[in-house]
Amino acid sequence: MGQIATPATGVEKSRKALDRAVIRFAGDSGDGMQLTGEQFTTESAWAGNDLATLPNFPAEIRAPAGTLFGVSSFQLQFGSQRVYTPGDRLDCLVAMNPAALKVHLRDLKTGGLLIVNTQAFDKRNLDKAGYAANPLDEPALAERYRLHKVDMTGLTHEAIKDLPLNTKEKDRTKNFFALGLVSWIYTRPLEPTLTWIEKRFAKNMGIAEANTRVLKAGHAFGETAEIFAEHYAVEPAEMAPGLYRAMTGNRALAWGILAAAQRSKLPVVYGAYPITPASDILHELAMHKRFRVRTIQAEDEIAAVTAAIGASFGGAIGVTASSGPGVALKGEGIGLAVTAELPLVVLNIQRAGPSTGMPTKTEQADLMQALYGRNSEAPVVVLAPATPGDCFYIAYEAVRLAARYMLPVIVLSDGFLANGSEPWLIPNPDTLPPIEIAFRTEREGFFPYLRDPATLARPWVRPGTPGLEHRIGGIEKQDVTGNISYDPENHDHMVRTRAEKVRRVAQEISPTSINGPATGDLLVVGWGGTYGAITAAVERAQADGKSVASIHLRYLNPLPPDLGHILREYRKVLVPEINSGQLVRVLRAEYLVDAVGFNRVRGLPLASEEIFAAIIQLLGGQG
Repeated sequence: MGQIATPATGVEKSRKALDRAVIRFAGDSGDGMQLTGEQFTTESAWAGNDLATLPNFPAEIRAPAGTLFGVSSFQLQFGSQRVYTPGDRLDCLVAMNPAALKVHLRDLKTGGLLIVNTQAFDKRNLDKAGYAANPLDEPALAERYRLHKVDMTGLTHEAIKDLPLNTKEKDRTKNFFALGLVSWIYTRPLEPTLTWIEKRFAKNMGIAEANTRVLKAGHAFGETAEIFAEHYAVEPAEMAPGLYRAMTGNRALAWGILAAAQRSKLPVVYGAYPITPASDILHELAMHKRFRVRTIQAEDEIAAVTAAIGASFGGAIGVTASSGPGVALKGEGIGLAVTAELPLVVLNIQRAGPSTGMPTKTEQADLMQALYGRNSEAPVVVLAPATPGDCFYIAYEAVRLAARYMLPVIVLSDGFLANGSEPWLIPNPDTLPPIEIAFRTEREGFFPYLRDPATLARPWVRPGTPGLEHRIGGIEKQDVTGNISYDPENHDHMVRTRAEKVRRVAQEISPTSINGPATGDLLVVGWGGTYGAITAAVERAQADGKSVASIHLRYLNPLPPDLGHILREYRKVLVPEINSGQLVRVLRAEYLVDAVGFNRVRGLPLASEEIFAAIIQLLGGQG
């Protein structure tokens, strides 16, 4: 801990070193909390910290101001060591109004830093939040937390009182006061935010000047106000050398598709219908037409998937995306790709359901839908990324497998991965596995369902290739010839062949990586966005001397060839999921293991503390 003297007051303020910190900005959905969090994330990345983020916002385009269900928040954990999750308990909560305080106070640690915007705590906002009296006047609040009451709105107006802006425009800059203040508290560099303001508002210098002044005013307030006696420093994390950027899962999926297109030298046709939380993939891909990407905002989900299938028939990479409700509508189209044996990539960004459910909240309850949610026997390959950055590699792998085996591949991402971000090491394109495309042009001996002996893939033929005219469609085909067939034995053969083709993808799967001992008391099995919480909980248990290991499945159909052997090496198996128990059912059915589920379906990521408690309980309650 060091002592520094602030230039304006001469007051000495201590600087304390931290390994990590968990911050949440919370306010009305119009208070700019997502922007504030994103800029604080960028500042932390500039400072060299490892980090993980959790944006959380209402589904309504503009929820009623001041209401509990209109609260928007952005949480991040940053540290000098490996960061796996956005954090379970908060070290600092910034509450811009009473509703934000009421919704999020329960997550703040005892003794945590609580910063509130006092001017928002008027009778109207208190009534909307359901407070009978002003909670800031309750002694218990200051006794339990390090409460700092700051008139952010008033100080914001004071900083820009001479600028020709109306009251509403001035109010909208108060999030930058909060950002400047918290940036001082945690010793974040302001340069990336100042640069962003300059670029973002280049055509409106008045707004740029206002945001710049307010940001600096917030920083100066922390530096000079006596109520803040100390601030904190978090040293850079040790990370592999290279070029990094903050990467969200949806952008990573889009970039993975782009990389696959470049490597395969094929155009991409992306058919999609707007749906939360998948729409950002469409927005991202639409910006990259120079890479031979064609995006189609279709009139509905069925048109979107069939446009992608048509593109695959034409020799392009056909991709479609949605969330659970939209994937349900795409089911018949996906079945068409199964029987026509065309490459198709389906991105499912899972959200809380059923039906419309909670569109902006995360879930991973579409596994059974991906595995079995089509009529008849229609098996597909199912992959799931583990982190936002891993979405890039999973999307790339989905294209590679779809083209190599001539089948649909479903990618199960989720809202947490889609909107969350992490530092992502930009890979060398030459290190990515090759995507070898071979269109059939040889007329001699051609049949549309003549199969590769290793992959069982049928030939991919561009329409119009001389002498290779053929017919495909949804009606069952005779093997090899592709003629329409109602023969019972042929149908049985084709059903088994399509299933075997999916199973043969297992030959592409590397040996499963085990985090911990190769045999022991407990194995924790996860998939999707639970990776960080599981890893943090397991490593905490290992530090306590427990015989615990974890594996994380990125291939869900087919499952890794070595999975059965690994499961039998542990006395107990725990499967944490954000559903009512889907993967655990698959493991029980496939491997006859007495796996135990840990399930929460709250629209939120699993907390590592909860998983750790479940580990201890399953081991006999010895914490």
